[in-house]
Amino acid sequence: MSSIAHTKNLHGNRQDLDEHLRNVAGVTEQYCASFGGATIGRIAGLLHDIGKYDPAFQLYLLNAEQNPAKGMRGPDHKGAGTVFAQTVEARGVLSFLINGHHGGLAARSDLKTTILERRSNKAVQDAIATAKRLIPELQAIPRDLIPASIGTSLEQEFFVRMVFSALVDADFLDTEQHFNGGKRAERAHQWPLADLWERFSAAYTQAFASAPESSLNAIRAEVYQHCLNAAHLPPGFFRLTVPTGGGKTLSSLAFALKHALQHDFERIIYAIPYTSIIDQTAEVFRNILGDAGAIIEHHSNIELQDPEKPTLTEIRRRLAAENWDASLIVTTTVQLFESLFGRGTGKCRKLHNIARSIIVLDEVQMLPVYLLAPILDVLRQLVAHYGVSVVLCTATQPDFGSRQGFEGLDNIREIIPLPVQERHFAALRRVDYQLPVPEESWTWEQLAARVQAEQQILVIVNTRPDAIEIMDRLSPADSLDQDDNTALFHLSTRLCGMHRRAVLEEVRRRLKGKEPCRLIATQVIEAGVDVDFPLVMRAIGPLDRIVQAAGRANREGKMEQPGQVILFLPADGRVPKGSYQLGTDITKRLLQQSPVDLHDPGLYQQYFHDYYGYPFLDHHQIQEARKSFDYPLVAEKFRMIEDDSTPVIVRYDPPWLEGEHPIDALFNNIASSPKREYLRALQPYTVNLVNHEFEKAKQKGLVYEVIPGVWRWEGKYDSGKDGKHGQGIVLDSIVSAESNIW
Repeated sequence: MSSIAHTKNLHGNRQDLDEHLRNVAGVTEQYCASFGGATIGRIAGLLHDIGKYDPAFQLYLLNAEQNPAKGMRGPDHKGAGTVFAQTVEARGVLSFLINGHHGGLAARSDLKTTILERRSNKAVQDAIATAKRLIPELQAIPRDLIPASIGTSLEQEFFVRMVFSALVDADFLDTEQHFNGGKRAERAHQWPLADLWERFSAAYTQAFASAPESSLNAIRAEVYQHCLNAAHLPPGFFRLTVPTGGGKTLSSLAFALKHALQHDFERIIYAIPYTSIIDQTAEVFRNILGDAGAIIEHHSNIELQDPEKPTLTEIRRRLAAENWDASLIVTTTVQLFESLFGRGTGKCRKLHNIARSIIVLDEVQMLPVYLLAPILDVLRQLVAHYGVSVVLCTATQPDFGSRQGFEGLDNIREIIPLPVQERHFAALRRVDYQLPVPEESWTWEQLAARVQAEQQILVIVNTRPDAIEIMDRLSPADSLDQDDNTALFHLSTRLCGMHRRAVLEEVRRRLKGKEPCRLIATQVIEAGVDVDFPLVMRAIGPLDRIVQAAGRANREGKMEQPGQVILFLPADGRVPKGSYQLGTDITKRLLQQSPVDLHDPGLYQQYFHDYYGYPFLDHHQIQEARKSFDYPLVAEKFRMIEDDSTPVIVRYDPPWLEGEHPIDALFNNIASSPKREYLRALQPYTVNLVNHEFEKAKQKGLVYEVIPGVWRWEGKYDSGKDGKHGQGIVLDSIVSAESNIW
């Protein structure tokens, strides 16, 4: 009787082990071929499950088939392939793949211990002997399986990640196909890039033909044409610099689609720093592409209409999000880079599909400075060895060029020529800046008085406690009449995603209707959130954040007068520590120079030049951990969000809610069956608490654990109906003055 890899599927058929090994080997080989890893991919696929030749594992499978309810854990089946890999491959990378294909990539020191413990095990040696007898290819494995172009330890470390991803995905897909009785129809790749380009081009041409003639539309058309002209350039690094309002979002997609067709890329990955603007960007793409199924959104705020009965589009989106097997992915920079530096099978499974892709990094200046060294290293490797093009996209370009003391990116091509950029920035001056008087500061009372005097105003401060200081001075009933009181809004990450969506919808409605609207916000409002105020007041912070704030004033350029942006220094303001404090200090120094022109792109080059002189571009020494192949330590240290936090689920009632609240049913479901789709459906109702706040909330009984790892907020949630002014989670005395919550 031949050995089996998997128990009976829905049709009563088992999967033969030889068949599974060869299937996985063939697909892994195919995935790795584009970056020179075909041979190691094939060998890894043949070796990954040879431990299942062990008679004890075969008995376990048969027992599990007869008693599926017992959930028994089988004997180790990774040891045989891991030990064998270590004996046949010179540089010791193949064993990482086999050992990690279920539990994740290990540290080299731990892997050595694992191999020593299993090398003398008789079951391991017997399984190896059986595999060598049944699979002749295993008797003639080349000693060096890494391409000659992959030389440094950092390059080898990343190469392991890419092959590991291919192996894990191939294994998952073949296992899924067996138990499904065939390939899942929902995984069908429905939208080739050529079809997306045809839809995009036709829709854009029609929209532009019907657009009124104006200087703004002329600039947008020019930006678009430069993107098409640059698409034929060889793959590599590109810089797309467009002032706010210049049509950056659609023009960057136009470049990516045309560049992909010109150079036979396989997909486009559009990465955005904030989940708060992902929906907005994806909606722009859907409107012009005309089909919701053409775009895969992969981020934490994805909402299922009904987790019990997901639509076909939602099923396809969920499956494609597992491995990014789609033509157009819209995701967050957190999801992208924490996957590139992750170690687990779930995070890493998609990595091989980044090869032969175009990565558009929107608002690229938001990349955290304390992680810049490892981020730029991986981007260089993707371009050099994995056939990737990278587009650095923003109105405030960071200075990523290599220079003495800074290992940056070489040969970055400008999509828009510099003289044209300067003309665009001059023509699209939608705002006038009022700079702070040196040494002059604003009290919260002064700021509140200014807010009261305006009908429509946006105030952006650096921390949520600062925002609440202003809100508290505006909330008493005798300070505003009833109509004005209802025109006061708050926006920060203390509001859950669904709450922020509701606030923004009401703010946009009021702005469009010329109704009173006063919004007190943190930085969550910046970087692309589509609101259009006549007046923005911005606390002094990092220079790039100030420009993003200015993008919320006269955003469409349709106001009779330029939008006004007033910069101010709060007398008692707080500034988040670390890189944010650094950027704020550099900005203060630049603003003291005379004269200062915040419309001059050269000012931002100077700012970022100073900013990247920061001595801790690899603050957590991730590069050293990578050189020693310590994958768990790298995954632990690489965090795009500085503060460790815990998500808690809140009960927010959206204004449009009718009938039973969805989280009631979801909590009932996860209590008995914590499926991923239920947890994902709860994401729009989550708020992240930094750990010191979370621990205090636990002590006060304000949160409780629904199931292990899932916490529900039991304290007061101010939705704006019964509370003072819709501040979200109310922690009362728990919030400390040092809190960096935004």
